[in-house]
Amino acid sequence: MTAQDLDALYQEIILDHYKNPHGKGLRGDGASADTAEVHHVNPTCGDEVTLRVHLSDGADGRVVDDVSYDALGCSISQASASVLHDLVVGKSVDEAMAIHQEFLTLMQGKGTVEPDEDVLEDGIAFAGVAKFPARVKCALLSWMAWKDATARVIGTGGVAGKAGEGDN
Repeated sequence: MTAQDLDALYQEIILDHYKNPHGKGLRGDGASADTAEVHHVNPTCGDEVTLRVHLSDGADGRVVDDVSYDALGCSISQASASVLHDLVVGKSVDEAMAIHQEFLTLMQGKGTVEPDEDVLEDGIAFAGVAKFPARVKCALLSWMAWKDATARVIGTGGVAGKAGEGDN
């Protein structure tokens, strides 16, 4: 497969997640000790995401039970939120944080990092985005919101509630 074929495949994956998003639409009321909701804005382009995370107790610690979101923005930011949902739901928080770190490393690599397909699955489609600094914040918006919301649940031990405006 040529580099051009690979780029076309990655574009197709991003467009598929944009047109058929997974996890879109806030679920639950966000008013439990295991749930937090945050709102993040990319001030560079105006993309926004309101993201809600729900954790539960599993045999090996906290587990990401659900990630839901409402988003306004470009195809990259919305597709990235869909991929995030697919990658972290059902994983332990530790596993999900490792996936988050792998995606962050890919996005900050300026196109020089070889993505780990076993870890990132459809997230590898964003490898080309990393070459465009103006678009990296778009791809990272929901990921940073997820990390923020998850930290709020873990750190509060009580009702995490809603956060104010954040930015990436």
